[in-house]
Amino acid sequence: MESVSDPLGTKLLTFVLSVIAGSVDVIGFLGLGTLFIAHITGNLVILAARYAAGEHASAAHLVSVPVFIIALVAARLLAARLDRSGIATLRPLLLLQFLLLSGLLAICVGAGSPADPNAAMMIFAAMLGVSGMAVQNAVVQISLKDAPSTAVMTTNLTRFVLDLGEVWLGTNPDSRAKATARARRTGVAIAGFIAGSGLGAWCQARVGLWSLVLPTGLALAALVITYCSRWFVQAADHAQSPVRGEAV
Repeated sequence: MESVSDPLGTKLLTFVLSVIAGSVDVIGFLGLGTLFIAHITGNLVILAARYAAGEHASAAHLVSVPVFIIALVAARLLAARLDRSGIATLRPLLLLQFLLLSGLLAICVGAGSPADPNAAMMIFAAMLGVSGMAVQNAVVQISLKDAPSTAVMTTNLTRFVLDLGEVWLGTNPDSRAKATARARRTGVAIAGFIAGSGLGAWCQARVGLWSLVLPTGLALAALVITYCSRWFVQAADHAQSPVRGEAV
């Protein structure tokens, strides 16, 4: 399991993943019938609100949560298989996310504008996006130990404010040092999500669902980061070394 110990590479990766989550969430909400692709529990709120108002609930909102759960289970099974094979999980999971977001982009662009979010093909495309964000959430939990969430900003904001309080008001030097380190990591994720939300809204207002190029391109950039960072390369080699030793 990769650990957050590379100051530049992991912070950059956290930032990029947060931008992806913020942008794809806004684009999905504006262009796919108020569907939250990253903040998946937001769809439960929409379902409850529509039910209370006597309105029809869209199929995409109904299936988004079970699809998210199934994708998480699949990502965990894939990670377990990779671990047994001596392969670091980070790159394969990021590649899977990129492929899923690419599928979302391809279908949405092919459907043209304006697209009907209730059409079967558009619902399928949206579920590809939901699955891609499930994989991203799995990446943080499985492959980037101690990293902040890149999609759930309520928890991050709470942690960030409390850590700032500890830095400013705490009396224990060790606790203050730990709080400072956590606040820096969490702040990167919050900043990335805010930037992604702004960029996603700006792009969607101008080019519609073509704006999905932004999170898809950044998913590819996240994968590239793992090949450019010396620490990620070493982590991948270290994961393979025990298997090589057994083969010898």
